[in-house]
Amino acid sequence: MTFYCDRVGLEVVRVLDASVGLRFGTMTLWIDRVPHQSQADVWLELFADDPDAALSVLQSPRRDELEPLTAVTGHWTSDPAGTVLLVRRESDQA
Repeated sequence: MTFYCDRVGLEVVRVLDASVGLRFGTMTLWIDRVPHQSQADVWLELFADDPDAALSVLQSPRRDELEPLTAVTGHWTSDPAGTVLLVRRESDQA
């Protein structure tokens, strides 16, 4: 996290037990601590008033098996290259 705050200049917007959210323009960059992970993955978060409709527009598959979504209204999906996307309502907290 120090790299992104001190060197890149991003602002911390949320801190969870194993995650830190950083302001990246109009988006949030989440850095997750995953000790058993052997390589870095990039997962993106997109906001939509209607996540179901957004999936239809994106023509992307539901991938809700990736991780439980208990406090948000939305869905996990992926782009054609396999990059994981969280499409959710902005008013909910991730």
